[in-house]
Amino acid sequence: MYLAANGRPDAPPRTPGARRRVPATVLALGAVSLVTDVSSEMVAAVLPLYLVLGLGLTPLQFGFLDGMFNGATALVRLLGGRLADRRGHHKRVAGAGYLLSALSRLGLLLAGSATGAIAAALAADRLGKGIRTAPRDALISLSGPPETLGRSFGVHRAMDTTGALLGPLAAFAVLWATADAYDAVFAVSFCTGLLGVLLLVVHVPAAPGPAAAPPPAPRAAPPRPSVLRDPAFRRVLYASAVLGATTIGDAFLYLLLLRGLDLPPALFTLLPLGAAAVYLLLAVPAGRLADRTGRRTAFLIGHAALLGAYVLLLAPVSPPTVVGVLALLGVFYATTDGVLMALAAPALPVAGRAGGLAVLQTGQALARLLGAAGFGAAWTLWGSGPALWTAALALAGALAAASRIMPADLPATSPTAPEAP
Repeated sequence: MYLAANGRPDAPPRTPGARRRVPATVLALGAVSLVTDVSSEMVAAVLPLYLVLGLGLTPLQFGFLDGMFNGATALVRLLGGRLADRRGHHKRVAGAGYLLSALSRLGLLLAGSATGAIAAALAADRLGKGIRTAPRDALISLSGPPETLGRSFGVHRAMDTTGALLGPLAAFAVLWATADAYDAVFAVSFCTGLLGVLLLVVHVPAAPGPAAAPPPAPRAAPPRPSVLRDPAFRRVLYASAVLGATTIGDAFLYLLLLRGLDLPPALFTLLPLGAAAVYLLLAVPAGRLADRTGRRTAFLIGHAALLGAYVLLLAPVSPPTVVGVLALLGVFYATTDGVLMALAAPALPVAGRAGGLAVLQTGQALARLLGAAGFGAAWTLWGSGPALWTAALALAGALAAASRIMPADLPATSPTAPEAP
């Protein structure tokens, strides 16, 4: 078990004289994510209305398309991580993913009412997101000292969430100005996405940063096997997957709030903004706190907050319940999303950093898909109340298991150390 110099078992070490400012690369990647999320969320905000009300797709057809492509995103992350690690081309692979997502908006603009073309455009968007995620997070982790990774990921996620908040507002502004012209939303989204790619090309350096090492030789052992052989990393992977499998999905929580208060369906789109606002406010403080007190602790506290949201929903829903659930959901994301990457990244070899993070992200994403599908089936068979009780008990059990499985914050791997065979 790794024991930090300050005496806390799950707190990362502190390097004397370590920089306190967020690296410029992190800020540049945050700006890219902010602009890209404005582009993405503009489309996400209007896509259900466009497909279901505009083109006449049934909710089942839309749900099938969305669920299938979200599942494919999780698997494509492995490809993006492996490509980035092969010769250290993190920026190129991430840029390809951002460009593919931007071009997907153009595909929606040109698709018209052709369902096949719309499906292809949605697939391109999800593939682009899957390809870029692991290389981008690897760039963040390689841009500064390991003891400040929580803050770096917190700053990036805060900027990313800012874009997610601005995107729907921009979409509705365009619709209002153009009398509900969906094509105008897709056109503005495409241009905004290209701006994100341009920011990446101009402001993100090709070399990840001071923690990076020279690219591995062509005959070097593939990174993924050595990553999966690491016992500490496997424990992080198992713990995150166990907790992910008991995460029922935000949409179900919002639907339970909507039904509990008998609110009009139009308010459904406003509920995510509340959780996103809390996430935005807490992302940076949560990252800094995780750096000081331990990222493992912060990650587990975040899931305890999610359990609190489940418990609140078991009681009769009232306006304070809505506020409490949205606040706890924001706390959950602020203390888990970037914190998990900051926890695992230091122990991964530089030459396998993107691939290792991709494995972790894919395992968590697939587990969450399983959890959401299981809750949906339980709701259908038993009703919302028994299904939520089951989810709460399962998450409580997963928290107990994860607290035993997950190791303390992992020591940094030396950038120049050779990989395990």
